Amino acid sequence: MKIAFGCDPNATDFKAALIAHVKAKGHECVDFGSDDPVYANVAIEVATEVAAGKFDRGILVCGTGIGVCIAANKVKGAYAALVNNVYQAQRAQLSNNANIITMGAQVTGIEVAKMMVDEYLSCTFDPKSRSMPKVQRIYDYEKEASQS
Repeated sequence: MKIAFGCDPNATDFKAALIAHVKAKGHECVDFGSDDPVYANVAIEVATEVAAGKFDRGILVCGTGIGVCIAANKVKGAYAALVNNVYQAQRAQLSNNANIITMGAQVTGIEVAKMMVDEYLSCTFDPKSRSMPKVQRIYDYEKEASQS
């Protein structure tokens, strides 16, 4: 898979450790940086590229994961989920078809983060699952809202 990464300056080392981990698993990683203190900028850039299909998934990190999650979800076609444990990382993909996960470098240990990323990347959403009508409603609303 091709994975887009981004973070704010507070999470630079955390993101670097995740990139090394994901590369070691055989995935292609692109780092969108971490120098901009306005975390929304990198989150929007990563979300835009993921939503455009240039990347299979995205991983964003800031202090808590909240800010980058909010910013990424402002991009049409980006579906970011803040994850705090392995089960949430799994369900982000299996139940919600999230194309981006976010996490907090100041609230998540790096080993837990690696496990969350592994779980997230190991799952594929099934459009025939019982979750599809729920996810479809999100897609439909996004389309309706963009037309008004």
